[in-house]
Amino acid sequence: MPDLFLGIDTSNYRTSVALVDNEGKMIFNHRELFKVPEGERGMRQSQAFFNHVQRLPEVMKQVMEYRESIRLISVSERPRPREGSYMPCFTAGTACASEIASALGVTLFRTSHQEGHIEAVKFYSPFKDDDDVLFFHFSGGTTEAVYKGEIVGGTLDIALGQVIDRVGVKLGYLFPAGEEMDKASLKAESPSAYLKPIKVKDGYMNLSGIETQSMRKAEELLDSDESTDPLVRELFDKLGKAVSDMTLQLTDKFGRKPVLFAGGVSSSEYLRKYIDHKLGDRINYVFGAPELSGDNAVGVALLGMKNYYSR
Repeated sequence: MPDLFLGIDTSNYRTSVALVDNEGKMIFNHRELFKVPEGERGMRQSQAFFNHVQRLPEVMKQVMEYRESIRLISVSERPRPREGSYMPCFTAGTACASEIASALGVTLFRTSHQEGHIEAVKFYSPFKDDDDVLFFHFSGGTTEAVYKGEIVGGTLDIALGQVIDRVGVKLGYLFPAGEEMDKASLKAESPSAYLKPIKVKDGYMNLSGIETQSMRKAEELLDSDESTDPLVRELFDKLGKAVSDMTLQLTDKFGRKPVLFAGGVSSSEYLRKYIDHKLGDRINYVFGAPELSGDNAVGVALLGMKNYYSR
């Protein structure tokens, strides 16, 4: 058995544990999504922490079958690699990782949830060894463009995933609503024409306006029993156009750098097709595999593996 590296990520909605070997091959990849009560638009941190504490012991039993080969344990201890970045749910993973590292007598490596997202996509992409890459992280709580460790674009208010989830819950979908909203956008024969375009300037945008418009129109459509699928498709069109505009603005600003799209929202089939249509061959970009675009611990494990061999 080759050397193995364990990664743990305890985000607000998913318990993730992964093992990779010394070449980055996935040996174990567990991703368990929490259920949110119908009509709710999120989960309290205390509930997320409790869910992780309940689930981690059973997952660790499976992982311990490989304990003789585990050389390092890595964990996401905070949302982003920024001062003051903190969410209580990550302390569940940190506590678990610390205990196992101590028991096995191996090093504990700490990283962030965002860095794990990016590495999970980058490692298996053509940009694996390229440090001059523009990263876009689109998730339920984050919409950021990152270049050389600095935030250079994104939203100035709410995230892409928040807009999609909030409108989705309004339409009756369970939270998180991204997957069902994606299906709805794909079903619609054509988009509606209710929403105003999203303005993007210098790589930044605001999304609260289109959320308000979408919520208001969703309520009208539900009262009239009309199909809401065209509205969802239009919303996705507007979001895809904004992402495409932001991408082009930032690649104009920093040069035609390779672009990597990471985060759960980037797994949307509709948004991928829309952005492919808008960007075409104008820049060099890549989406991560859908199963590695959402929350996962594979990138966290890969970062630990890299740290082990760089020492």
